[in-house]
Amino acid sequence: EDGRYVCELADDVHAVDAFGHKALTGTARFLANTVARRLDTKTRCIELSTLQRCAGHLTSRTDITEAYQVGGAAAKAAFLDEQTLNKHVDTLANLASIRNTIDTRDEFYDGEMNFWNAATPQIQECQNTWSAALLASPYRKQLGEEYGELMFLNAEIAQKAFSPEILDEMAQENDLSTQYGKLIASAQIPFEGGVYTLSQLSPFKNDPDDARRLAAWKAEGAWYKEHQEEFDSIYDKMVHLRDTMGKKLGYEGYTTLGYYRMGRNCYTKADVEKFRAAVVKYLVPVADSIYREQARRLGKQYPMSFADNALEFRSGNPRPAGTPDDILAQGMKFYSELSPETKEFFETMLRDELLDVLSTEGKQAGGYCTSIMDYQVPFIFANFNGTQHDVEVVTHEAGHAFEAWTNRKRIPIDYIWPSMEACEVHSMSMEFFAEPWADGFFGPDAKKFLYSHLSGALTFIPYGTMVDHFQHIVYEKPEMTPAERHAVWKELLGVYMPWMKLDGEIPFYSEGMGWQRQHHIYSSPFYYIDYCLAQTVALEFWAMIRKDVGNAWQHYMAYTVQGGSRTFTDLLKNAGLESPFDEACLRGVCAEAEKALADFDLTGIE
Repeated sequence: EDGRYVCELADDVHAVDAFGHKALTGTARFLANTVARRLDTKTRCIELSTLQRCAGHLTSRTDITEAYQVGGAAAKAAFLDEQTLNKHVDTLANLASIRNTIDTRDEFYDGEMNFWNAATPQIQECQNTWSAALLASPYRKQLGEEYGELMFLNAEIAQKAFSPEILDEMAQENDLSTQYGKLIASAQIPFEGGVYTLSQLSPFKNDPDDARRLAAWKAEGAWYKEHQEEFDSIYDKMVHLRDTMGKKLGYEGYTTLGYYRMGRNCYTKADVEKFRAAVVKYLVPVADSIYREQARRLGKQYPMSFADNALEFRSGNPRPAGTPDDILAQGMKFYSELSPETKEFFETMLRDELLDVLSTEGKQAGGYCTSIMDYQVPFIFANFNGTQHDVEVVTHEAGHAFEAWTNRKRIPIDYIWPSMEACEVHSMSMEFFAEPWADGFFGPDAKKFLYSHLSGALTFIPYGTMVDHFQHIVYEKPEMTPAERHAVWKELLGVYMPWMKLDGEIPFYSEGMGWQRQHHIYSSPFYYIDYCLAQTVALEFWAMIRKDVGNAWQHYMAYTVQGGSRTFTDLLKNAGLESPFDEACLRGVCAEAEKALADFDLTGIE
């Protein structure tokens, strides 16, 4: 009579669903109760849902299929909503991080980073809950067919890398990493009447004048020695925290957890050990010959000091021609002429001011490339200092950025970037593609740069491999004292870098403490081998470019357009490239490089 449904007359009419709507069910039950009460007789109600379940064996294939499809559509919608939310959260965190690294003295963004350091482990806990639901979803096959199976493999690895039990340790780890970054950024080093940051001091460390160069190395070493207790304390806390995290998750210590946290999905610790052995066998002798020739060229006795090894040519190391603006303009020329895709990409980077490259007081040291997900753009951070490093920012970091730009619309967003070692292939290989434009970047120093770039790629791999070996030892023996860690580094120098003279002339470096300047050891354990694996692949591209640059670019794009949709080894295979875990790969590039170095014409260059 009053327009209400019969079921609304029931006592539980106030029950609502998840959207706040009244639960309009129970008509049969209400009528049965009314009849029983008024007629004092036994009644029974049969609800339609019960009848429907009883007749389930009569459900048609069409009904079953459509019901499953509706569930699948809902699962896909939930998946896409989660992707949108993740993009937004990532954008918020990255914008705060970018601002903080541009000026570590800014109290507002310092506070923002304190918030994210505490919030990130909690967000990861939510992400792990989501990953568990994704892995258990009855629609896993359907989602895998549309978006690829790799996201499920990565989700399984992520599950192994996290537990709510380690939330406190993760927050402390973030805080310690921030402390390290601020300590490095705080450096104010007096030198020749001025005061310099670590980045600003770098040009003096490869000055052609022997006395000035040595003085710069000593000044830097003295600053590190002055703060040695702080560096030792931060790292000691990190090692013990990470060891605790690994043991809480049921591992022997941190190493296994570290591999899972790096998302390594196609190679193991044994593969890395095999690669390290190949580096010692094939690459260390090549690098050693480079430094012996350098000593001869400089008129120095082999092995040389850290300061002398830093100077490649008596007339000075290659320097870029022109101002930072000139370097960026030449970068635009390079990318415009390389391909239509790279032209559009770099135009966007310059137009939208997606590079911050000048070295300023309070700015965090180093450089990086990241993504601002909501806006589908990459961002490059660097510290220009008047060395060849400035040009390598425009090629290396922009190599990362080009990959992210190419894959900016990928779903899931985890496929925008591949795994770490795969990412470094884009950047290190792009450096070699830029070599034909060296005249514009370096002017009269172009020939020196071409030699330096190849020799530097070869000599870097032993150093980077040593960084990895050092960390494996540290986390296998977390109880080591700071002094014992320094001794391990000093011993490894003799294996991987025998060209370094350890005579105590330069404080800090000659005492086995030089690892403390490598921020990856603090903030991204086990990351550094990724550079070495990628550099090996980049040298494959270098060899291809020497023969046919067009063919090499086709292989590069075949590698790049896959984004992060495949594992590292599958990316290589699909692009027709050799795996660095195959000993023949490193043996081959070393042979090619030795020949190129022997044939290199340095006539007229001191």
